[in-house]
Amino acid sequence: MDSFQVPARQQRFELEIKRSKFITTVDYVQDKAAAKHFIQTIRKAYPDANHHCWAMLAGSPTDIFQQDQSDDGEPKGTAGKPMLNVLQHSGFGHVAVVVTRYFGGVKLGAGGLVRAYSQSVSHAFSELETQTKYVQFKWQLQVPYALYDALEYKLAGTHVHMGEKRFEDVIHVELLVPQSENVALEQMLGELGNGEIHFSYESQER
Repeated sequence: MDSFQVPARQQRFELEIKRSKFITTVDYVQDKAAAKHFIQTIRKAYPDANHHCWAMLAGSPTDIFQQDQSDDGEPKGTAGKPMLNVLQHSGFGHVAVVVTRYFGGVKLGAGGLVRAYSQSVSHAFSELETQTKYVQFKWQLQVPYALYDALEYKLAGTHVHMGEKRFEDVIHVELLVPQSENVALEQMLGELGNGEIHFSYESQER
């Protein structure tokens, strides 16, 4: 996954379901700590609400360690888990969602609650303003002079961008690499350098 969608800004949507008001607030979050802070700000914004159920994908869409959810007093499994399920199938990342409920006097039952919380998030995502976040890796290479021309030739026509270069005892080369090309690049460097090209890399998002 070289890119994914994130919320462009904090956004709010409302639905009324059987006299209960569901206010869905969606925001971009960098990590779990930022998501927790966002959730607390929504609690303070609606202190008289009955529930503030939430779900988060606070990293890339596939980062299971950045996922979490809460029913916040609703029957177990009727709010946070359905909300998280919508997030997991949305393709979004770095997103936190709080559904604030004002009870309208009509009980929805477990199935009705699952549908209401899922619908609230799905409705919000259908109208959400988004932007694209790109996933890439920054590579640092140490290339012998004798292999540099061959490296440039191999990289021509790929989506790998060659950045800063320093000519010392070896050539230090910075590469910006789409995530989808990481494995192929590592294989190519191994074959080209036969152990003489040393490298390290780290993930970046922009």
